[in-house]
Amino acid sequence: MRLANRDGRLLLLGADGTRGLDVAEASGGRFGPDPMVALASLDALRDWAAGQDPAQGAPVDPAALGPCVPSPASVFAIGLNYRDHAEEAGLEAPKAPMVFTKFPSCLAGPHATVPLHSERVDWEVELVVAIGRGGRAIAEADALDAVAGYCVGQDISDRALQFKDRPPQFSLGKSLDAYGPIGPALVTLDEVSDPLDLGLTCDVGDERMQDGRTRDMIFAVPELVAYLSRHCPLRPGDLIFTGTPAGVGSVREPRRYLAHGEVLTSRIEGLGELRNRCERAD
Repeated sequence: MRLANRDGRLLLLGADGTRGLDVAEASGGRFGPDPMVALASLDALRDWAAGQDPAQGAPVDPAALGPCVPSPASVFAIGLNYRDHAEEAGLEAPKAPMVFTKFPSCLAGPHATVPLHSERVDWEVELVVAIGRGGRAIAEADALDAVAGYCVGQDISDRALQFKDRPPQFSLGKSLDAYGPIGPALVTLDEVSDPLDLGLTCDVGDERMQDGRTRDMIFAVPELVAYLSRHCPLRPGDLIFTGTPAGVGSVREPRRYLAHGEVLTSRIEGLGELRNRCERAD
């Protein structure tokens, strides 16, 4: 399934994302319109969706979509989860997942405008995991069964705010309005070729900045789900931003940051793309 959010209503999208069904209407009210409620009844929704053809639904404008998971209770994020990113930053690879949080209020749609609050706003393309069943102390072997699906994410980072003082403020610098665009849809794992090996790229304008594969994570998705659930309960709809590969702007020589008018394009194999225009904040 490919589940999207338009005006707060759950859509079942076709494979190319251009057409879809309003789930509440198409199911005759069996399922409600709230995208968050759907994540708590994913198995029943999947059974129903198997008999639908979303490609026969109404046209969908990707620019009209909101965040596919609009109001999670928790948004976890993982720092330095690719060895090449740790190396480019001149840091040792962590021995345990480096966890911080993004505030849920930062989530935005796949075509949302990114406001630039300083001259040091950076990009980080990431695979984002949405939790389905959730729970505590989930075994690594069972972790993917607890996952509702994946989507593309951008961990936009205001480095000026993040590193304004010591120690740095990771959560605040990465949680300004629209600093967590996700989407275009939440894609269940049966729709992707290999849930542990997906290509991901990030372009600023026409320039390729990041090009990696999720198999190069230091801590793979099952390890992250098991680790987090050992310390915190995971609930349906919780998100995990799983880290970014090499190629961010803050460690380049010379340093490179997002500029007014630039378009940030983030893609993950089988999941789709985000296209976010950057504009100077008022």
